[in-house]
This record gives sequence, C-alpha cells and structure tokens, in this order.
Amino acid sequence: MRTPILAHIASQKNAVITWQRELTSRPALGPENQGRGEHEKARWLHDELIRIGASSIVQYPAADPRVPEKNRPNISARIRGKQDQTLWLIAHMDVVPEGNLALWKSDPFTLRVDGDYVYGRGVEDNQQAIVTALLVAEALTATSITPERSLGLLFVSDEETGMTYGLPHVLHTAPELIKPTDLVLVPDMGNSTGTMVEIAEKSCLWLKFTVSGKQCHASTPEQGVNSLVAASACVLALEELYRRFREKDPLYSPSWSTFVPSKKEANVDNINTLPGRDVFYLDCRVLPKYALDDVLQASKEIAATVAQDYSATIAIEIVHDAVAPPQTPADSEVVQRLLHSLRTVRGVEGVLSGAGGQTVASCLRHKGIPTAVWSTLVPNPHTPNERSSISQTIADAQVVADMLF
Repeated sequence: MRTPILAHIASQKNAVITWQRELTSRPALGPENQGRGEHEKARWLHDELIRIGASSIVQYPAADPRVPEKNRPNISARIRGKQDQTLWLIAHMDVVPEGNLALWKSDPFTLRVDGDYVYGRGVEDNQQAIVTALLVAEALTATSITPERSLGLLFVSDEETGMTYGLPHVLHTAPELIKPTDLVLVPDMGNSTGTMVEIAEKSCLWLKFTVSGKQCHASTPEQGVNSLVAASACVLALEELYRRFREKDPLYSPSWSTFVPSKKEANVDNINTLPGRDVFYLDCRVLPKYALDDVLQASKEIAATVAQDYSATIAIEIVHDAVAPPQTPADSEVVQRLLHSLRTVRGVEGVLSGAGGQTVASCLRHKGIPTAVWSTLVPNPHTPNERSSISQTIADAQVVADMLF
C-alpha cells in the first residue's frame, strides 16, 4: 500500500516550490528579533492543512503581549491511521533575521529557485521540515490510503529564541497530545547524505558579558579605561574554558564542548571617543558530563582576572541555560523504525549521533518521550543565501511515509 504514496510524493516538485515560496514570503521573526511573530505564517498553514484534508486541527496560542495578536500560535493536525499510535512530525515556524543583506544574492524573503535548490531565509531551518510534513499528509489524503499508524503534524513557535512560547507551552497546555507510545520525529538537524540520526544533545548556556571602564576622549586615553580593550582581552582569555572542560565524547560532532564569542553590541558612535562600556555574548555548548554551574563559575573567575588586569569591571548574566536531557535510547521504536526506513527507501545506513544544536526534541526527552532528530540538509542554517534541496525534501517525505506502515 505504501508504493502509490511514495510515487505520489515523488511527483510533487512543484508543490515543494509552491509551499516554500508561500512560507518564505511570510517572515516569522520573534519580538526579540524586532519581528511580529509567527501569525501570518500560521494562518497560511492552517488554511493549507484544511485544503489538503487534514483533520483534528487544534490551536494552542501562548500569550505574548509583545506581538500584535498578543499571542504566539502553535498548531496540531492529524491524518488518522488504522492504529491510535501516532508518528508526530514537529517543526518550528519561526526563523532568524536575514543578517547582512549585502551578502545575499536575492531578497531573503522572496524565494529563488535554481535547479534542485530553493533559496531564502528559513527554507532549510525549518521550512524544509514543514514541507516534508505537508508532503506526507497531502499524499495520504490524495491517494485515500489509510496508513497503519496515524500521522501527527505539530507546527510550533519560538524555537529560535528560547522556546518559551512554543513546544513547552503545548506540552503544558495539552499534556495528553503526545502519548508515551507515540513516535516522535523532529526534522531539524542532519547531514547532506541523510545518515545522521541525532539522539542526544549538549547542554546550552548563553552568557552576557558587560565590561565597564571609563569613557574619555580618544586623544587622552590615559584619562579613561578602554572597555573595548578589556572586552577583547576577556574574549581571548575565555579560550581557557576549552582547557578546563577538555573531555571528548565521540557520539557528538564536534566531540568536545564549545565556547564561542558571538554577538557584540555597539559601544560608541564616533571614532574619537574611547568607549567606557562594551557588551559581548558567549555561546556555550557543553557535554552532558559537565555541570553548567561549573562553566559559569569558571567564566566568572576568568573575567575577574581580566577585570583586575585592565582596571575594569565585568558583569556576567545568564541569557539562556538548558541542561541536556537524557539521550533517546538507541533501541527505541522511533529510532529503529527510522533506521529501517532509511535502509528500505534510501538504501543508506543511519549513524546515531549527538549534536551541539538545541532542538525542540529536548522538551520531549526531558519528559521521557524518545525522540529522533533527522533530516537531509545541506546543511546551512542561519547563513546568507540559505538553501534547501527539493529532491532531498521529497526523499525525506518518502522515508517518513514508509515509517507509517
């Protein structure tokens, strides 16, 4: 019974392009990124789910006064199978900002098609997953074939900026939605061959460093304390974290903890002013064997030494912290069925792995629900000229469809 469904999915290149175009034209930026949220994209998805014949469409709005609608949308839908056991596909609607427009070859929010690839902000992260889900759902209704297992689609908000208004809200509001016997797949991480099956992730810690000195005219630097110099010294000194937390785990790629200076806030507007305040951020992805409190304490010790050396003060704030959940067991049903379908449909052997990138799977794993994270990606999330493969999206949908039988 699965053969007509796989054949139908294989013929849907134009649908992939159409769906990606519609999704890309609706920027879903959270208020942290000066956006209006996900409502425009969610409304389109709701209408599209109705059009393709999905049932049991339910909304789970999360109150958020910062956006015009005063809430953030979350949507679930189902295609009923012969069994109550449901294979859930979970994807997020929000995207990150486009960044430096000069680095884009085309408008980030107008889809560009070139051969097998579509280009635009969000086409891979995470619209490819949304389109994969739509492909499977539409194939089931178009062929009128009832699968063994039910198909569940869950599109959530706020994955890119903390997840407060997304999957955690849904799980709190509707704890019965995803049952312990269900299968959960999150197409939000992977490699170009489709062999990477992520079953574990690192802990995540984002730190904000505020370096305070004394502002003065740049021609008389002896009268001030240059916060930029102290901040730069602190950035370099934080390399010590790699030595303090040096253990490796081959399950992960990279196999070590990472400590990456990332965002830097502006300090002064003019060149001839010595800055008295600088702010930068550190993105830490930490192997589960280490406690985040230990990383924070080490960061404070390093910063204190730099502050003393440069006659500055350095304050550290936690912007986000998430302790790694227990990993999904390798012998869990969702992992084994995914590995089987990869062999059957794609002829490849999946490789179990861990990753530094946090996904919505962490919310489920913390609740003891085995979850696999898998997709076939370029990968190129958050980059200029973000792209997604049409043929790989179709192939992923075929794998998911096979898992339903």
